[in-house]
Amino acid sequence: MSGELVSIRLLYVTAGQPALDRWQQGAAMASVPVEFSAAAAPAASAALSRGEVDICLVDSSLAEHERARVIAAARAAEPRPFIAACAPRAGERVEGVDRVLPRPGNAEEARRLIEICLRVKIPTRVLIVDDSGTMRSIVRKILAASRFALDVQEASEGVAALNQLRKARFGMVFLDYNMPGFNGFETLAEIKRADPGVAVVMMTSTLDKAVAERAQAAGALAFLQKPFYPADVDALLERHFSLPKPAS
Repeated sequence: MSGELVSIRLLYVTAGQPALDRWQQGAAMASVPVEFSAAAAPAASAALSRGEVDICLVDSSLAEHERARVIAAARAAEPRPFIAACAPRAGERVEGVDRVLPRPGNAEEARRLIEICLRVKIPTRVLIVDDSGTMRSIVRKILAASRFALDVQEASEGVAALNQLRKARFGMVFLDYNMPGFNGFETLAEIKRADPGVAVVMMTSTLDKAVAERAQAAGALAFLQKPFYPADVDALLERHFSLPKPAS
């Protein structure tokens, strides 16, 4: 996350009381301010149509026709909220949602699930490090097409990247493997020495299994072969942020 103070509007749509108190308490414990509200289907659909919702949690206790109406309103909303269904088990199938979350057993579980949802709506500051301006532009466009909110900055080589990382906090770095001067491995080692929590994704035009294994042993989150696409980035971020996929 970017670290900037924001407020997220979270709407819990339910027909009764299932987990309501737990979600409300979890929202109060979140790492950023969360404006929590709960509503039945008609009021929820109206709030969604006005664009007043960032995260929409739809409880599976709703009647199927009401749930479908709310999900349709959420998908049509501008800007579109992140839509999650709350079900007894995370693996259940619910049409039209981004994710299916398990119904929390306590406030701490609710807080953890809300933090996962926040990853989609709060920008993660990302640094692209590549000596090719053309490649930086391509990667920037790919990241801009991601479904995740990303605040993208650039650096043309390893030393410049390290200087930026000293001045501001970044959540993720997309790092070219083959650069003049400080190469990818040297830059990765320095990044991890300065801030072990930064997720580093190494990029290369030719993928060598031994090089990929060395990068991951050195602390890289993943190794992407160019060209890659928004779906590749989203899959990587989903794993990184622990976002469970809906059942297919």
